[in-house]
Amino acid sequence: MPTTSGVQADILASTLRILRDKEVDSTFRAIALLDACDRAGNIVRENGGSYVDVPLVLTDHSQVTQLSSGYEGVNLAVSDVMRTGTSSWCDAVAPIVITTKESLSNKGERAQIRIAETRMKQVMGMLRREINKQIVAGNSTILTDLNTLNGAVAGGFLHAATYGTQTGTAQGVDKAAFPESYQNQFIDAGGNLSIAEMQELLIQTKVFGPEGDVDIILASPESYAVYRGLLEDNERYTSIKEMQDMSGRLALVFGGSPVYIEPQLSGVNGSNGNPLSQYFLNSGLFNLYTDEDAFFEVEPMESIPGYASMAANIIVRMQLTASNLSGHGILTNGNA
Repeated sequence: MPTTSGVQADILASTLRILRDKEVDSTFRAIALLDACDRAGNIVRENGGSYVDVPLVLTDHSQVTQLSSGYEGVNLAVSDVMRTGTSSWCDAVAPIVITTKESLSNKGERAQIRIAETRMKQVMGMLRREINKQIVAGNSTILTDLNTLNGAVAGGFLHAATYGTQTGTAQGVDKAAFPESYQNQFIDAGGNLSIAEMQELLIQTKVFGPEGDVDIILASPESYAVYRGLLEDNERYTSIKEMQDMSGRLALVFGGSPVYIEPQLSGVNGSNGNPLSQYFLNSGLFNLYTDEDAFFEVEPMESIPGYASMAANIIVRMQLTASNLSGHGILTNGNA
């Protein structure tokens, strides 16, 4: 039969592998945080293992001694600053299926390839949406092992509470134990977003962040509209190119950081129960860990026993980690 031909299966499998690279690139461009991590060189390839262990530097290691005469004793008091954050891998699989009926109805090598192309785009689009949904809002019912930014979910990174008073754990580390480095900045806009509040949050991330600056802001559609309105009095016309980031997405800018509409934030609450409006993120403090053998890997196309069809599975193993939280911010109740 057409779908069980070894030669045909090999052709389809080869086609899917070729398409995979293009679709993976599209996935990163579509998920703003992952795209920023990629540009920052923070994609980490691992080879197996049961858990993702990420080193966290949460306190200063040693003290500074000024040498005025040159005979001063060096302060050798040091702290054991290294901590390890631990997360389980998030493993997922999504099949690309082609039935015998479809194969018979679309005879010819090119027709078969078109089916494979369409299915690849559909499956990768589904994976994209689910990954982004969990990372941003934490409300995926499928990829629950993937870490989320939303601190309202157990293990979420960013909490809607005053800096220094936050509780809970992230990557297995108690946030309350490291109030100056493993807690994020926070502002509640009180239902009336202002530029001043956004500026204050941005400043706090600069003051307390260990390195780099916020380079990406995710805003709910409602919050984005409010921010857009606040800019109207100062709006100027510019070229499309100037409004695009490195991936070609159109974005407003705040404090030099692109502001993206993030639909997954609509209707989502932060850990304080108020609408989650904006994330201020420093991509240099995030890493995306992937397994080198399961990074959207396409398995061979094989017949499905008991069914007149064949399938190729797309295997994904990944995890989002954060080395420090003080350089990130969260703004709630700013959708109006």
